[in-house]
Amino acid sequence: MSLALCALLSCSDASLATEPTKLSRNKICHAPGSQYYARVKHFTAFQNLAFYLQAGGRLAKGSSSALPELARDNKYQRKLFVHWIDSDGDCQNTRHELLAKLSTGPLTYATPCRVDHGRWLDPYTNKVFVDAQQLDIDHLIPLKWAWDHGANLWSAPLRRQFANDERNLFAVQASTNRDKGAAGPLHWLPPNAAFHCQYISRFIRISLIYQLRLSQKIHHLQERKCAD
Repeated sequence: MSLALCALLSCSDASLATEPTKLSRNKICHAPGSQYYARVKHFTAFQNLAFYLQAGGRLAKGSSSALPELARDNKYQRKLFVHWIDSDGDCQNTRHELLAKLSTGPLTYATPCRVDHGRWLDPYTNKVFVDAQQLDIDHLIPLKWAWDHGANLWSAPLRRQFANDERNLFAVQASTNRDKGAAGPLHWLPPNAAFHCQYISRFIRISLIYQLRLSQKIHHLQERKCAD
């Protein structure tokens, strides 16, 4: 794998940065904790091993044992994407913090930790809801879809981050979300046709941020829907 290709695969969002994998000048990738990681001073840094490994890239000696959290099989399990979390310790998890943020009306709480009522415009249906129990927090890019398109090679912290990333979340009618299931935009689009362009464009944007594999058919669909 060339230096240019590894550089192209570098993570584009600084929020994903932890200790990078180092691509040395002799084109060997050194993962954090590997035998020679600290010695590599001149390198190209990138975060996501998925495309590198799938393209047949080679890790330095000792890297495999330094990556115990990488999933090495293809069996999807929802529990591998830990959510919803209370990242700031205020007792409200990701779901309820997002409901509070998205509400366009006064909020009421069932408990200090749980949003009960508010006012939400569901972009998938263009309907307004006031009862939080009628809403799901949907992953725009479904977790199973992400797994099948590169997330199976992510570390546990990156899967956790993705599963709670508000850029990938919408408050939507529960029944519509369940109808969507794990489908990508080639097989499911929201009932609200006016939202199709934004839906597909954000799907592509988040996929690029997390370096998920995208079919050219999705780009063609975006061109068509955004031209309408």
